[in-house]
Parts: sequence; structure tokens; C-alpha cells
Amino acid sequence: MRTSFLFRVLSVLIFFSCSFASGFAQNTHLQRVSNTARSDGNGFVVRYHLTAPVDSFDIIQPAPDLIQMTLYDEQIDTTDITLPEKSEILNEVRLYKLAYGYGIDIYLDENTYLKSNAYLDQNGKDILVNLSNSSQLELERYSQQFLAKNWYEEIVSEDALSVGPPDSIPGQELYETVKDKLRFDKIVIDPGHGGEDPGSIGHKGVKEKDITLAVGLKLGAYIEEHLPEVEVVYTRTDDSYLGLAELGHFANLAEGDLYVSIHCNSFHNQYVRGAEVYFLGLHKSDASFEVMKRENSVFRNEVDRDLTEEDLLVYELAHSGYISTSEKIAYMIEDQFKNRAQRKSRGVKQAGFQVLFEASMPAVLVELGFITNPAEQRFLSSDYGQSIMASALFRAIRDYKVEYEKKQAYNVSSN
Repeated sequence: MRTSFLFRVLSVLIFFSCSFASGFAQNTHLQRVSNTARSDGNGFVVRYHLTAPVDSFDIIQPAPDLIQMTLYDEQIDTTDITLPEKSEILNEVRLYKLAYGYGIDIYLDENTYLKSNAYLDQNGKDILVNLSNSSQLELERYSQQFLAKNWYEEIVSEDALSVGPPDSIPGQELYETVKDKLRFDKIVIDPGHGGEDPGSIGHKGVKEKDITLAVGLKLGAYIEEHLPEVEVVYTRTDDSYLGLAELGHFANLAEGDLYVSIHCNSFHNQYVRGAEVYFLGLHKSDASFEVMKRENSVFRNEVDRDLTEEDLLVYELAHSGYISTSEKIAYMIEDQFKNRAQRKSRGVKQAGFQVLFEASMPAVLVELGFITNPAEQRFLSSDYGQSIMASALFRAIRDYKVEYEKKQAYNVSSN
């Protein structure tokens, strides 16, 4: 009798012990990432502060200034994580949520030569990345053996570039009967600047016009592949310059449902970064006014006057529906930039852009980031970064299209 009782007690204790351990394992918290100089002066150490060990991890260094890590653990929690500030060797640390854990990019200063390897700390939980001093030649040879991981492909693999099966949309049967009459089926993509107008000149002489064209073409390709019923009209598909009259021709004669103008930002302070989304209206801040002046300046030889507050007020009265839709889409784009593409957001703003003023349809102007910021320039100049931003724009457009057509179908059924 006593043996049976002890057996039951032990069984209960073992059950609760296992349950506690299981519960703890499901709440691995990555609290912060820090970096410090090695005590021997031969490099630096990056530490991942974890409350429990992850299932596994790996590390590669596909470029002298780029380290990529994968943390394999579906239950990693990064709520309120603290990332390191920019330092003498570290430019930026970026995290990407994946189905099986996290992908991490560590951007080093391009003038440092540090070779990386990773291992568990003695506490059995934290992960340490050892950055050892190396020569440029040695590091370049070492990096050549790795192929950079495109986290973008895994971020968007589940649903980012898929509208979903027809029966996933509520009221689909009704929608099918009216969709031909309620289509959101033409988008005008305007890769800003071009030809004789390079736009802003960024870090290492990178030209805004090259980035905007690459992102614009990727965005169009995503739409054509995944929303084949939507026609894409480009204001340019090569390094050509289009004046204001031609932009208006492309936008208005196409009778588009949305006009997307793509740009990059610049600033004299190289540490300023982040994406912005604008829709037409009275500028609400000095910063918006400065961006408006820069983007409008290309048209100064073609336009006799600046847009006045009276112009914008008249436009708002005549096109209130367009402005309301533009604002909604702008916030959907900003949400994708911030929460899916994991880019710093500088918010949604209003300003009197001439190019938006000329478009008689919902219209937004997107500033992808600051190409005067070395880290952001590198991201926006890469095929990987351009794909990230183009897919974020695509998702916002796709989501708005689905929402718009569902709403139109509902309005028809209500009548």
C-alpha cells in the first residue's frame, strides 16, 4: 500500500516536472543582443542573451561585412528585445521572423575585417559570436565559400505573395458574380527620376533613379505574377527621363485605380534612416515640406509655380474620395514596411507633391529609405533589399484590392 502511494506521488512529481520544463522550453526569450571588445584586444564578441537554449543555430559570413545567423526554435520570443547601438564595428543587427525560428543579419562596418564563429556560452543558454581580427585578403577568401541567405524568400513563402484560394474570401460566390464590374484592375507604377535626373546621390555615389527602377520593376513583376487580372502600367522601364506632362499622360489616360510613385530619401546626417509614405495634402511639418521641395524641384522648369495651399484645398474638395483612399493605402503600406519587412518607419505624412497632384486617381509617394545612410543604402542597393521593399508594396496593394472588392460586393448585395 505504501509502495503504491509513493509510486503515485513520484508519478505526479515527474508529470509536473516535465510539464514545467516543457512550458519553460516554449518560452525561450531573446532579451537582447549586445557587443563588446574582447579582453585580449584581438576582436569583439556579440552575445545573444537568452532565457533558455535554442534548439540549434548556425552561422555564415557571405561577405566581409555581413554575418548571417539562423536560430532554430519555433518558440523564440523577441518581445521588447534590445538591439545594440551602432558602434565602431557594428552598423546594424536585423531580425527576420521565420516559420522555424529567426534569421539574423549582422552588418559590420565595411572598414573592419573580422572573421566570425559562434558557440554556446558556459551558462548553456547564451550564444556568443566571436569576431576575430583578420586581414582583408583572408576574410575575402573565407567569405567566398558562403552563399548569402535570402530571408525574403522564407518570410513571404507562406502568404505574402499569395492571395489565397477563392473560397478563403468571405462572400466569394457573390463576389464572382459582380467582380467584372467592380474591378481594381490597373496600377500605374512610377519609378522616380531617371535619365538626366539621377535623383538623390547617396553613400558611395549610389543614384536614387537606379534603386527606384529596380524596385518598381520587381513590384510590377509580383503584381503580374500573383494578380494576373491587374494591368501594370509603368511610367518608365529603363533609364529614361519623363517630364510632368508624360507622367500625367501615363497616369490619367491609363485610367488607373492607383498611382504609386517610388523614391529614396536623403539627408545631410548619415545616421537618419527609415521609410516614409506620403499622400497628397497640406504638409503638416517642416520635414514634409523639405521632402516636398526636393521631389518637386525636378519639375521646376516645366511648372511655372509651386502648389499653393489654395491649390491643395481646391484639390481636396474636388478629389476627397481619392485622398481618403490614398491615405488608407498609405497606412497599409506603412504597416507592411514596419511589421512585415521590419524596416524603421517614419510614418505616413501629407505633402503637396506635384506628381501626385497631376494624378486623377488614388496616389501615394513612397520614400523607401535614406540612401545617404550607409547601412540603408547597402540594403536598398541589394537585390535582397529591393525584393523586400517591392514585396511589402505588393502585399499592401493586394490586401487593399481584396478589401476593396469585398466591400463593393457587399454594397451590391445590400442594394
